[in-house]
Amino acid sequence: MPANLDLGLIGNCQVSTLIDERGRYVWSCLPRLDGDPVFCSLLRNDSATDETGFFAVELEGYTESSQQYLRNTAILETILTAADGSAIRIVDFCPRFRQFGRNYRPVMTVRTMEALAGHAVIRVRLRPTADYGASFPERLPGSNHIRFTSPGMSWRFSTDMSLTSVLEERPYVLRSKITFVFGADEPVTESLTSLSSRFLEETRRYWQDWTRELAVPFEWQAPVIRAAVTLKLCSYEDSGAVIAAMTTSLPEAANSGRNWDYRYCWLRDSYFTIQALNRLGATRTMEGYLNYIGNVVVASHGNALQPVYGISGETDLTERILKTLPGYRGMGPVRIGNQAFTQLQHDVYGAVVLASMQAFYDQRLSTPAGIPQFQELEQAGERCFELYDKPDAGIWEYRGRARVHTFSSVMCWAGVDRLARLARHLALNERVDYWQTRADQMRERIMAAAWDATLGTFTEAWNAQPVDASVLLLGELDFVTADDPKFISTVDYLGRQLRRDRYLMRYVAHDDFGAPENAFNICTFWYINALAAIGRKEEARQLFNNMLQRCNKLGLLSEDLDPVTGEQWGNYPQTYSMVGIINAAMRLSCSWEAAL
Repeated sequence: MPANLDLGLIGNCQVSTLIDERGRYVWSCLPRLDGDPVFCSLLRNDSATDETGFFAVELEGYTESSQQYLRNTAILETILTAADGSAIRIVDFCPRFRQFGRNYRPVMTVRTMEALAGHAVIRVRLRPTADYGASFPERLPGSNHIRFTSPGMSWRFSTDMSLTSVLEERPYVLRSKITFVFGADEPVTESLTSLSSRFLEETRRYWQDWTRELAVPFEWQAPVIRAAVTLKLCSYEDSGAVIAAMTTSLPEAANSGRNWDYRYCWLRDSYFTIQALNRLGATRTMEGYLNYIGNVVVASHGNALQPVYGISGETDLTERILKTLPGYRGMGPVRIGNQAFTQLQHDVYGAVVLASMQAFYDQRLSTPAGIPQFQELEQAGERCFELYDKPDAGIWEYRGRARVHTFSSVMCWAGVDRLARLARHLALNERVDYWQTRADQMRERIMAAAWDATLGTFTEAWNAQPVDASVLLLGELDFVTADDPKFISTVDYLGRQLRRDRYLMRYVAHDDFGAPENAFNICTFWYINALAAIGRKEEARQLFNNMLQRCNKLGLLSEDLDPVTGEQWGNYPQTYSMVGIINAAMRLSCSWEAAL
């Protein structure tokens, strides 16, 4: 069966697993979100005689499957049905709940399995790998567990099923409920049945309590909740980092070579993620992320900020190509690391300021930010003013050229503008004048250099004619108002130039890899929001409902879409895309008051 992105996601903000429609673990990094993919068959493209890197429960005579999340949770249920009518239910989750005054989130996945109908015969196939598929760990069976060891790693698989049946992959008649626990090499000191039952109930309660506190819009509640849970899973709670996606090297288009490692924290992307969760009232992720930013800034010792860091704040993300994994559907290369860490992307300074804004206003926070935090942010503001008119690689991380990109300039302006607002909020009148004067000066220069009166649009870069979708954010960033004729004209122009059917390209000009082929999901959402802002709300609703239909059966989106077939491409699930669902729903939904 060819690999596809009809995948469910389970996780606990420490580890995660992607599970295909037949219940196979196809991608799972341990011991954290950027770790070695112990299950890596998503990128292996193995032949039928040499399959590795997965954990499967196969039902004899299998014909079909169905999947769903338990309501408002990150707990996934898969039902497999056979030709003779027999059926089994598989439930997968990563434990996460409150314990001893903190969140319990072990390096662990739990799977339970039970027969639903008929004479169910199964075969368990457990084939982890090590070192990105380069080797296979040694199997050391115990009484009710298997230890998998290789240099630098040791994992444990515990079960109350016949261990011989697992080791030898023999047919097994499923008569009673069975539990599997895979994770850290630690003994399970209680009955697996009671442990799985307790962990399942506690994890269900955690997620349902968490989603109950979300300030969801009246319409599209289910997609918004699923997007919010997914964004939460993309946060690494130990440090507060937010990763761009769970995967590496899923190509943006077939055989395009646009294969990147997204298991890192981009300061810009994380800002948009935090902003979306803040709109739903989920503030704890923001608090953790602000701690992460603070640590990154301190560690920089006043040097330039990178656009992307490791989830512990690592600065060296040197990129390399692996020979051990052929790639998604054989479409390599498979890259580890991301060379964007060496780039200049000046918008990151504005992103740091914007991500911090709510901390100064939200009284729900245990320690709202004040003057000391403002003074720390002023350092980022100085960099915004210094760099807003300097060339950089831009939001799309061009590897072959640098320009004074409009989006980068406007994000720098936004950082300075928000410092003026914060100074006003904190009654620091002298700093209000200081930052407002700079913001006004910056806006005047950007407006003159980025507006092309001949085309009637804001352009990708200063005094250049190519366009890209990022200028659709000028309204969101308050650089222009939604009723500004220049913004309305820009939305119209980009619709003509970048729209493909019901989707938007990020740009159409050739870059380091040629012309882009697939639509960029977040750009379609930006276009939807811009249409709504300028009064074309019905058109925006139609495009939004179409995007919801492009989600897979579990409500998840990757980075890119084929505008002809609607097939998902790119790393998965992509935080940018899930952010788009939340922001568009919040903008387009009727109010609770109007509906009720």
